[in-house]
Amino acid sequence: MRWFGQRQSDNVEDRRGMGGGGKLVVGGGAGVVVIIVALLLGVDPRALLQQTQLNTSSPPVSETKAPANGEARQFVAVVLGETEDVWHEQFQAMGKDYREPKLVLFTDAIESGCGIAGTAVGPFYCPEDERVYIDLGFFDLLRERFHAPGDFAEAYVIAHEVGHHVQNLLGITERVHGMHGRVSQEEYNQLSVRLELQADFLAGVWAHHTEKLKQVIEAGDIAEALNAASAIGDDKLQRESQGYVVPDAFTHGTSAQRVRWFRKGYETGDIRQGDTFATEAL
Repeated sequence: MRWFGQRQSDNVEDRRGMGGGGKLVVGGGAGVVVIIVALLLGVDPRALLQQTQLNTSSPPVSETKAPANGEARQFVAVVLGETEDVWHEQFQAMGKDYREPKLVLFTDAIESGCGIAGTAVGPFYCPEDERVYIDLGFFDLLRERFHAPGDFAEAYVIAHEVGHHVQNLLGITERVHGMHGRVSQEEYNQLSVRLELQADFLAGVWAHHTEKLKQVIEAGDIAEALNAASAIGDDKLQRESQGYVVPDAFTHGTSAQRVRWFRKGYETGDIRQGDTFATEAL
């Protein structure tokens, strides 16, 4: 991805090393992976954070203290800036104003509008304060644990989280979250899957338009994003962690579904084609 020298967003809040009022204990081993995947790319963090316990003396799951102005921070700021350029343009075409989200870098733990989160939760979007939260150490996990390396794989993660912000601004998130407790858990999981797949689609729309605006995509970049989408499909992760698949427990979609919707967004660039809530969408 050609990102050096590109505009960096002013909406990055660097809170690394500042602490978050305590450490969040979420278990170890495969349990940590499950928690990470649950929040990776946008599951509503409020539900998960309510199930965790705050412990002010336990060690953090990871320690990643990058330089405040290091290359990783610059990369994140560039990608966020590119999402701003694309979504301002797209919202204007819809006759709407785009409100830019903040992106918060943290280590150890962070207090968000959705509660206190530890490093193990991975990247997440909090609709309560319209912020994306990322511990940059997650990108090491994406590369090493999920075998999804590459700067465009990382850009896909950021674009997906911003996709959840787009859904929030359009009122989609509120409608889906409003169904919690009104439908069965299996039905709500299906709605969650559709919300996640739409965020994958929106990440693809971003890739389509950022290439048109800035010609930043290099050979292999889209393959990196598709590999990342495939690596975190519910079916693959369940099979790896427990040896079998439970479709009714899916919250993000299968590897094939995630790849298909990102690809559709990238190939069409048309936000109107991203209705993952249509009956036949899955």
